[in-house]
Amino acid sequence: MGILKKSLSSKSNRSAITIIAEGNKFSGEMNIVGKMHIDGMFEGNINSLDNISIGKTGHVSGNIKAKHMTVSGLLEGEVVCDELHIEKGGKVRAMVLSKIMSIDPAGCFQGERRENASPAYPAAKAADYESGVDAIDSLPDKITLTTSEKQNS
Repeated sequence: MGILKKSLSSKSNRSAITIIAEGNKFSGEMNIVGKMHIDGMFEGNINSLDNISIGKTGHVSGNIKAKHMTVSGLLEGEVVCDELHIEKGGKVRAMVLSKIMSIDPAGCFQGERRENASPAYPAAKAADYESGVDAIDSLPDKITLTTSEKQNS
């Protein structure tokens, strides 16, 4: 059983940061107001009204809901957020529901990403994608996915 550290800000208009330090392991369901940083291990469900970051030594497995997620460690499971950023060395193996998703060149994403829960966006056809070799040769240094305001007809 690890120690959950909470650092309070000196200004009342700033939120607190909850930290799960390296070497600590937690499991269960967590509802949190304020920012959270994880360098240890967490297994279970996290519901946050703010931002969650997973450090290089952090490992999170479960269902995660947050405003913004930044991953430098390992994230597995299901993720619902407004924005997900996978940094260098970060690995995400999950079903992701997000408006924006960005991946640094040395980041890793395995799974499926959807923009919203309803099938409002039409499924892409195979003809909409480039051939395998052409697609690999044309990859940019950083990939950022955003929701579109208009649907293509």
